[in-house]
Amino acid sequence: MNEWWNYRLRSFLLFSLRTYDRLIEDYNAQLWPLQAVLVAVAVAGLLALARQPSPARNRSVLAALAAAWCTVAWLFEHQRFAAINWAADYAALLFAVQALALSWAALRRGVALRVESALDRLALAVAALGGAVYPLLTAWLGRSWARAEVFALMPGPTALATVGCLLLAKPVRKRLLVVPLLVCGFEGALLWGLYLPAA
Repeated sequence: MNEWWNYRLRSFLLFSLRTYDRLIEDYNAQLWPLQAVLVAVAVAGLLALARQPSPARNRSVLAALAAAWCTVAWLFEHQRFAAINWAADYAALLFAVQALALSWAALRRGVALRVESALDRLALAVAALGGAVYPLLTAWLGRSWARAEVFALMPGPTALATVGCLLLAKPVRKRLLVVPLLVCGFEGALLWGLYLPAA
């Protein structure tokens, strides 16, 4: 029997890279052309964030993020990822809680998303990475377009876009950042364990 220090992150994965890639390819094929629509929606949201803030815009962005988390919880985590990872249904529940928290924030007054400083512009860049640039990383890293991960359909880009948007909140709502940051950590560990350069 191997000693515990011989284990690697990959030792704890329940599936192979080939299985994970095939899952994403099938998922993207079933939902095409929704990916293109969602990237366009993300770009429109980013352009709105760069403009003068308004309560309606703030509520719309938070509501869109809530819908994205709800979609990922149901379509990806529960209906697909759970087939190869027993913990995915628990993740789906956590994603649903995040969707509810974002919905609550959208309904409350006083949540303002503003770009005022250099750090805010960096936060907007993080939101752009998750919302619009993340699918392009797939091709840039030499992988098939069929494996592209898109905001509102996959956890990684959805979490990144959410972190970027929530960092624009004045004041920052730290509790709303907990789940997206956990997802970013999990996604990074997953990709690292699968030896994918996107990690």
